[in-house]
Parts: sequence; structure tokens; C-alpha cells
Amino acid sequence: MDDKKIVLDQGPFFHGTKADLKIGDLLEPQYLSNYQEKKSNHIYFTGTLNAAKWGAELAKSNSKERIYIVEPLGDFENDPNLTDKRFPGNPTRSYRSKSPLKIVAELASWERHSDEEINHMLTSLKKLSEEGKNVIYD
Repeated sequence: MDDKKIVLDQGPFFHGTKADLKIGDLLEPQYLSNYQEKKSNHIYFTGTLNAAKWGAELAKSNSKERIYIVEPLGDFENDPNLTDKRFPGNPTRSYRSKSPLKIVAELASWERHSDEEINHMLTSLKKLSEEGKNVIYD
């Protein structure tokens, strides 16, 4: 068997959040999730700016929305919460890892989704929660 590492994506990779971090900081698992009141076993990231924007816009906090460019420091896998469940084939290029992500830059500016799009997403997520379907398999 070949020991070569399977490369899922070459990047660049993004992480959207409301956490105020610095270049060189590490994002690690076992911290509170951006979306639920529990510690996450993985750190989540994406290869698309659009998905990172959702991460920043939907994170639970009143702090400034931020998008960081990150470098995975270990193996990662397709995010099973999205891949082949909501978005077959992983068009969102969403991933997760049990290894840290290193912050290599912060995007200085980016265009938010419209208030209408954000409110629609929040309403959809609330409905899923009420139906017991807004589950993150971590």
C-alpha cells in the first residue's frame, strides 16, 4: 500500500469566526463551537470564501466578524455534516481536522451576505433546530 498522503484540496483555506486572533495563533479543537454550546472535537475550515463568510456571520457572538486564511497542520477530512448530506460532492470545500490550523493572514475586507440572505439562513437554522435536525456530527 502506498504511504503517500491523500491531498483533498490544495487551498487556500479560510476560517470564518468572530474571535479576535493574531497571525501565528493556532485554532484548535476542544474549544466552544461557533454554533452550539458545546466543545467541538474538530476545527472546521473551508476552501471557499462564501462558506467562510457564513462561518463569520453566523458565529454566536457580538464581536467583529473575521475571516482568517489558515494552514492545516495535520490531516483533515471532508466535513461529514455537509459532504454528501446537504451538498453532495463537497462543493463548499468544507473540511475538519483534529489537528490545529495556523492563522497565516486575516482578510482585511470582504463583502457580507445581504441582511435578507443572513435572516433567511437564521430562520432556516432555527426551523431545523425546532425539528431536531440541526445536528453537528462531531
